[in-house]
Amino acid sequence: MSPSPRAAPSGLLRMRDFRLLLAGAAAGQVGAQVTLVALPLVAVLELKAPAFQVGLLTAAETAAFLLIGLPAGAWVDRMRKLSLMIRADAVRSLAMASVPLGAAAGVLTMAQLYVVALVTGVATVFFDVAHQSYLPQLLPREQLVSGNGALETVRSSAQVAGPGLGGGLVQLVGAHLAIVADAIGYALSAVFLLAIRRPENKPEPVPGASLRKEVAEGLRFVLGHPLLRVIAGTTGLGNFFTAMLMATQTIFLVRVLDLPPAAVGVMLSASAVGGLAGALCAGRLAGRFGQARVIWLSALATGPFALLWPLSGKGAAAALFAVASGVVFFGAVVYNVAQVSFRQTLCPERLLGRMNATLRFLMWGTLPLGALVGGAIADAFGARSALWVCAIGFLVVPLPLLLSPLRRMRDLPDSADPDEDAHRPATTGRDENVPVA
Repeated sequence: MSPSPRAAPSGLLRMRDFRLLLAGAAAGQVGAQVTLVALPLVAVLELKAPAFQVGLLTAAETAAFLLIGLPAGAWVDRMRKLSLMIRADAVRSLAMASVPLGAAAGVLTMAQLYVVALVTGVATVFFDVAHQSYLPQLLPREQLVSGNGALETVRSSAQVAGPGLGGGLVQLVGAHLAIVADAIGYALSAVFLLAIRRPENKPEPVPGASLRKEVAEGLRFVLGHPLLRVIAGTTGLGNFFTAMLMATQTIFLVRVLDLPPAAVGVMLSASAVGGLAGALCAGRLAGRFGQARVIWLSALATGPFALLWPLSGKGAAAALFAVASGVVFFGAVVYNVAQVSFRQTLCPERLLGRMNATLRFLMWGTLPLGALVGGAIADAFGARSALWVCAIGFLVVPLPLLLSPLRRMRDLPDSADPDEDAHRPATTGRDENVPVA
């Protein structure tokens, strides 16, 4: 049985430590979303980088998931999660602060942007794996859907404000100075996390354990479960095409649609508006349709709207880009809340870091590849052509889900046994333990 989303966010907000976790997520995400707009604009407007170099910059931001994603989980399982997140925030803050300093000194280059993106990406790998592994220590398992939904709501709210703020800051003070907001956001996130009081014991070392064995255990857990396998494959495919979008959207909006930085920020905020709506609706949709059904329905129903990206044009037709982003990312967030909550419920606590890192490696390892492909296509054939490939890819993403046992299920199992409930047929009516709003 999937966990009930009834654990209301209002009840969770009475928990001081969870409020601080939410505040840290909001601060870090606002800054990161400013940089989502500002960092590519530094490359496009200030350093006049071609499309492939912008794609390479996007790839550098996510390369760490491919390079160190697997061992990161084993390392995280050996450490206190909260202190690791604080250190990661500090590293990200300092790395981002180096960009305006380099610009002020007149020495900023694409090489520095690549290094900053790579260092920030490494810190983000450790932060994200630790963050997803820390939440089950902070909340009871029956509250994880609501907890993840609240985090997605805060994150999506920050993502609504961040790109618009970033575009406005770029227009007012320049792209490199706008990145100061990201450095401040990560620093504030560290401050909020430092205030959390819940004690966290350092994991006990396992006799005879080695990095290779621990990584292998995480891989076996993920690849040995049929539902985790299909979720990993589907998400990896979706992230590949999402990275193509991330690598080419700034080039497309600035050089094809002729939008100013403030308008670029507004366009990128549209995806966050859709994500916020998805976060607010995810628990209700899971209750009405079932957590398993929501996973494949969200991808199937919203993917076709990606075709509006390459169909958008100058003037009023630019709104098609915003509509596509809003609808596609609505589905993405509903999908994420359902599958992340399932993973956290399914996995034993001692394996959470390795499970999350293994899935991040499989799911996010495709991001740098997609960014490189997107940048190469945009460089050779134009940004609109790259968006056509990206849009067609989003139509393919739901296929693994439709061919899996998820297609015949209503709710997700809460057992780590891959044979238990994996082929459970869908039930009729609604689950009495899951309220329908």
